[in-house]
Amino acid sequence: MQSGAVYSDQAPAAVGPYSQARWAGDFLFVSGQIGLEPAKGQLVNGGVQFQAIQAMRNLAAILQAAGLGWTQVVKVTIFLANMVDFAVVNQAYASFFEEGAALPARVCVAVAGLPKGALVEIEAVACKG
Repeated sequence: MQSGAVYSDQAPAAVGPYSQARWAGDFLFVSGQIGLEPAKGQLVNGGVQFQAIQAMRNLAAILQAAGLGWTQVVKVTIFLANMVDFAVVNQAYASFFEEGAALPARVCVAVAGLPKGALVEIEAVACKG
């Protein structure tokens, strides 16, 4: 059974009092990631598609730091600033999973606002085992 925080310098540092991810037994809870470039700490240019891709890259870096990958992700939550962006974000999201792979459960909701004016935020729960 694992416990404690997970950190990757390949993902943006937390913008508040939280961990990038935290183990709870065999489950890794990854904090919501927005489209921040780790080196610059700024949102990527190009709109919601590029922010979604960067958020997924940030999640991947944290998963990798924990010794996990997308195949261990069991649940994802996507927060959108505008539900009109659903199809674009869905396409970017899908590109991170191998065709025919078992996909995680998922929720996608529209919210009133996201940190730093982001257009999308994505969180994940993964399971070791």
